[in-house]
Amino acid sequence: MKKNNWLAAAFGGIQVFLILSLLSCGVSKSVQHIPDISAYTLETPKVTKINDSTFSFNQNYLTKNKQQLWELYVKGNPLQLGYNNGALTQKLMQQQEEIFFSKVEGFVPSKFKQKLLRGFLKWYNRKMYLNVREDYQAELYGLSRYSSEKYDFIAPKYLRNLYLHGAHDIGHAMQDLAMVGCTSLAVWNENTEDGQLLIGRNFDFYVGDDFAKNKLIEFVDPEAGIPYMSVSWPGMIGVVSGMNKEGITVTINAGKSKIPLTAKTPISLVTREILQYAKNIEEAIAIAKKRKVFVSESILVGSAHDKNAVIIEVSPENFGVYKVENTSKVFCTNHFQSEAYKDDKRNQKHIIESHSEYRYEKLQELLQEKKKLNPEKMAAILRDKSGLKDQKIGYGNEKAINQLLAHHAVIFSPEKRLVWVSSNPYQLGEFVCYDLNEIFSGNKAAETLQAKTALNIARDPFADSEEFKNYQVSKIMAEDLSDATDDKDIALTDDFIPNYQSMNPDFWWVYYQAGKYYFSKHEFSKAKAEFEKALTKEITTVPDRQNVEKYLKKTLKKLK
Repeated sequence: MKKNNWLAAAFGGIQVFLILSLLSCGVSKSVQHIPDISAYTLETPKVTKINDSTFSFNQNYLTKNKQQLWELYVKGNPLQLGYNNGALTQKLMQQQEEIFFSKVEGFVPSKFKQKLLRGFLKWYNRKMYLNVREDYQAELYGLSRYSSEKYDFIAPKYLRNLYLHGAHDIGHAMQDLAMVGCTSLAVWNENTEDGQLLIGRNFDFYVGDDFAKNKLIEFVDPEAGIPYMSVSWPGMIGVVSGMNKEGITVTINAGKSKIPLTAKTPISLVTREILQYAKNIEEAIAIAKKRKVFVSESILVGSAHDKNAVIIEVSPENFGVYKVENTSKVFCTNHFQSEAYKDDKRNQKHIIESHSEYRYEKLQELLQEKKKLNPEKMAAILRDKSGLKDQKIGYGNEKAINQLLAHHAVIFSPEKRLVWVSSNPYQLGEFVCYDLNEIFSGNKAAETLQAKTALNIARDPFADSEEFKNYQVSKIMAEDLSDATDDKDIALTDDFIPNYQSMNPDFWWVYYQAGKYYFSKHEFSKAKAEFEKALTKEITTVPDRQNVEKYLKKTLKKLK
């Protein structure tokens, strides 16, 4: 499959900066920084193992539900929150670290380059701690006590945890484009069955299938601020998708970014602050406005109090808020829509060249079809794999709302304080419903975490179809084809490419990849036919189409 992996792109971009990693200016202070935790009381957690997938400490609780989602409830002061989280999720957190850093080693196998990379990270992140709230630093410190010692050569535990919270932003910044294509939407009034606000989102963040296995739904009851829930992975205290007890929701979508020269506040910690401290849209905007970010991001904020939703658009040099007028719907893909960015050339180019506008139009089309949404209809939109006018564009195409790589999908009903979280695979598994009023009622987590089973949304039949099995096989075959293209000594059998293409016949990438393989083997007539086929399909972006055309031109020259 096409590598939408932000990590791969990030390390490609780092080549530009490797020389900077040799600079030490301003690095030593940040490397030695340890947060001040003296203000916080701490009870070192003694975890009780109830069974292989259920653990507790005082009122803190971790369990795995039948849909294979991990559910975590933690409470306390910032330092205690970190310790409780780390003690309960230690095994999961260390697994996640292993998966992440093994990816790094895969992309940067050279020990020398790894050393340069470590130097670069220290240099690039040298100002991050100055832009992260002290209470979040204390929480990260507590969490980091349970990190693996295996990766201490990269950075000390606390710093490593801090760096990992900027990984989303760094990957996004280095590749200078959207991190794949997250999609979110909010509807209310005449656009929902009950007139209440309803929000849906796909989080298309992909670091491989292993990284997405251990999804973690966190229910956090902080000593200061508002209790909230978020969906992410073990070891993460930031928020990419979440809702608080006041009915404020946040979801993030990457925008087009300039490459900054230093890391500042990770976007997931800005959204965490909104959830923990905002009761309405006005307060959410005020929080976002005071933080210095280092990438461009859209934050869709829904509010039960306001019965409305807006998009806060942040970037290192600009700030805008997109509020809809005379309509009860707002769509968010990967381009900016507010007045503040109307003359932004980078954003305008992105609208023309990327798949963001296409998905935006698809959302409009789907809302016209489905009308008055309820949670089930919202799930159907998030799971939609077709192109405009129901065109078949191939599974895994980034122009689809469902690109078959989402880490998770979430549906929020803020006024009811209900949230639905998807289970594997991608957003195709059963959506599990939780009631924040019950979970933060003060009763035992073991009782309140029980899902509202009657409200769950059924697994998508596509997840058990032959087409989906073929898609999964095609992902493995794509890697084999890529290896054979890169290695002149690997030759594929005659039936490999036809079989591979039959697994996902509407996807342009399978023909482009075949064309590159034949080109590498000097079979130019076959390469020409494949590139021409690719051009008849719905190609994801303008640069992708130009790339196919460039290869076809090179092939035609070889045939002369």
